[in-house]
Amino acid sequence: MTKCEFFTENDRITGFSVSGHSGYAEAGSDIVCAAISAVVTMAEATINDVCGAKAKVRVKEEDARITLMLPASCDEEDTVQAVLSGMLVTLLSFKEDYPDYIEVLEV
Repeated sequence: MTKCEFFTENDRITGFSVSGHSGYAEAGSDIVCAAISAVVTMAEATINDVCGAKAKVRVKEEDARITLMLPASCDEEDTVQAVLSGMLVTLLSFKEDYPDYIEVLEV
């Protein structure tokens, strides 16, 4: 199961951590993992490369984990929050469709 955690502070999403493999199908054929990976990649690229937020990103290959943490403030805060909210809504939609393969938490 893939675990997606969103970190919040005072109604602000401060980052996320996504870890694990969904187990929906074999590696290379897993549509759930592929969809989650696409959403995570799009969010990180938009936040850092398009908005220039300079979020810290850590990847741990051995744990199949990516963690992104925002700085205390960023120039494009409203846009970054919209991207993270969209990511959350999308992953919650995946959870509805594939409840045995993805977990989404707000912590």
